[in-house]
This record gives sequence, C-alpha cells and structure tokens, in this order.
Amino acid sequence: MKLSKNLILFMPSIDGGGVEKNLIIIANYLIKKISKLTIITYDARFNSMFDKRINIVNYKKKSKDEKKYYKYFICIILLIKEFLKERKVLVVSFQANIYVLILSTFLKFRIIIRSNSAPIGWSQNFIKKKIFKFFFQFADEIIVNSNEFKKIFDKKFKTNCKVIYNPLNKNEIIKLSKKKISNFNFFKGVKIKIINIARFTDQKDHFTLLKALNNLKEKINFNLLIIGYGANKEKIKNFIIRNKLSKRVKLMNFQKNPYKYINKSNIFILTSIYEGLPNVLLEAMTLKKMIISSDCPTGPKEILNKGKYGILFKTKSVSDLEKKILNLKNYKTNKMKRLGYDSLKRFDYEKCNFEYYSLLSKYLQSSIQAFK
Repeated sequence: MKLSKNLILFMPSIDGGGVEKNLIIIANYLIKKISKLTIITYDARFNSMFDKRINIVNYKKKSKDEKKYYKYFICIILLIKEFLKERKVLVVSFQANIYVLILSTFLKFRIIIRSNSAPIGWSQNFIKKKIFKFFFQFADEIIVNSNEFKKIFDKKFKTNCKVIYNPLNKNEIIKLSKKKISNFNFFKGVKIKIINIARFTDQKDHFTLLKALNNLKEKINFNLLIIGYGANKEKIKNFIIRNKLSKRVKLMNFQKNPYKYINKSNIFILTSIYEGLPNVLLEAMTLKKMIISSDCPTGPKEILNKGKYGILFKTKSVSDLEKKILNLKNYKTNKMKRLGYDSLKRFDYEKCNFEYYSLLSKYLQSSIQAFK
C-alpha cells in the first residue's frame, strides 16, 4: 500500500553532480512506493530525468542573478507555498539544510536532513559551527553517506546520524558505458588514459592533478580527459595553455552520459580536498577502472578499503600523486580492480533505496497518525 502523505524533496540547485544523481535515483525509486512526491528545485533543466508521476515545482521566471543564495531564497518561498497548500508534509532536504531547518522550527513540519559532504567543507567558521550545532537538534533524522562521515559529524555536532550509502545502479552504468562516441580519438595510441570527472571548484583540486602530470610529461605517455563545469574553468584552461599541455589534456563540458568516456580510459584519478561519498569512484569501479584518489577525510578510504581496491595519495600532495602514478606497475592492479568491483555490493541499488524508503515511511506513517 502506498503512503498518502506528501513527501517533499528539497534541492534548490540541480546541476548534474553526484548529489543530483542521488536525488534522481532515490526519487524515481520512492515514487513507486509513495503516492505523493514533490521535488522543489530552481530550474527545469533536469526535469526529464525524473519519473513523470513526480510533481516537480520549479521557479517559472528567470533572473539575471542566479547565484546559489538567490536560488536558495526562491526555493524556500516555493517550499512555504507547498506547505501552505497541504500541511501534512515530510521534507527531506538535500541542500541549503540550515535554512530549511530554521524554517521547520517556525512552520512545525517534519524534517530529515541529508548531508552530502564532510563538515570540513562548510563548518570551519566558529559562528557557523555553533549555529549548525544548535539547529541540527531540531532535525528528525540526519542522513550521511559514509561511516567516516558519521564519526566526524556526530563528534562535531553531538548528533546521531544514520548512514545510508549512495544507491548504485550498476546495470544502468554498464549499459550506458557501451554507447558509441562519434569522433573521439583522444586516447588513441596512448598508454596511460586518465579521466577525471568533477566540478571546476577549489574543493576538487584539479591543480594537484595538473601539476603532477605536468612534472611527468617527459617521463610517461599519458592523456588526461577532464569532464566538468564551474568557476575555475578559465584558470584550468590557462594552466593547460601556459604549460603546453593542450595536446595531452582535454576539457569537456558536463555530459549526461559520462560512462562511455570512463569506459575509454584505464585510470580514474580523484583529487578532492573533501568529499562525502564520491559517486564517481563507485561508477569508475563499476567499469573496472584503476583508481587513484586523494585520501581526503571521508569517502575514498572507505570506498577503497584503506587502499585495497585502489591507490590513495596524500591530499593536496603533488609529489605523492606523481610517485603513485609512476609506481603503478608495482601494484597488483587487476586484483585491485576485481576486489573493488566485488565490494560494490555494499552500494546495491535496491538495498540502499529500500533503506531510504524504510526510514521515510516511518515518519510518513507517524505524521499521518498525528493528523487524524
């Protein structure tokens, strides 16, 4: 029996990253089991990726100022409007969590927070930390996506988070990876075919990767494909040009199907300074690619089982990354890839999605009883 209360998933800015993929996967699973599901987001670019039964609330008018906090403000207004239509709601916030929490204390709706990246990225400021710590106590549940993440979060904010891994649809990834790419010869004749997929932001630290490969350009035969978008794009392009890497490093805009490009590579390198649980590592492991990743506070170490399923290097260390790339031949790469693929059972699509459903249905049912 489907639950009748309205579930609202709140994510103001959908722009194609890992969090957005999780939202799409989880929403499309939940609509099979929940009668009323609404998604509040700023624009309609990704609406076609959601199940048609989902009610998607977008902002109809566009503004010249479409910065992050403007989108947050508009979507908070949209959330208030939805709440006033039907007060029997459960809100799951994937983004702008603190603002939704504050709103919930005034409007008295049930609220579940889904935190996506480790607190190192957003709570270093003393005042911010105090504000977050105070308002987190009003959340009905806080969901995080790795055990390392939970340890850091609970210690910092005195919470008791629930860990639900990101659902991984292996069959879909493998299917999409087999799609043909027209006029793509970038990796032809190249021994070391490296790919990186990440937003062009400071968090993703592309410059550690670029500096390491620039230092190795006379020692190894490599090409690097970077797929992404974001504020640092021009800086990255300038670095490539300045260091005469244009023939060996290619930038590509966001791709709805990045898997066909991952499939053409043989090494995936992640250089993030902090993460939650990076989907892109799971996706590359699904396609049995060798992984080299920064050992940032949460995510990669847990996915790679402390280096058993891939190679970890010291975060932000150009020299350590260089060393790990040069010494690839000394690792049992085929064994690592096989063990890594087998380990992905932890992120099973049905299992992880059902954990979301089980948790949410508990609050949907209790809320229905409360309103009777």
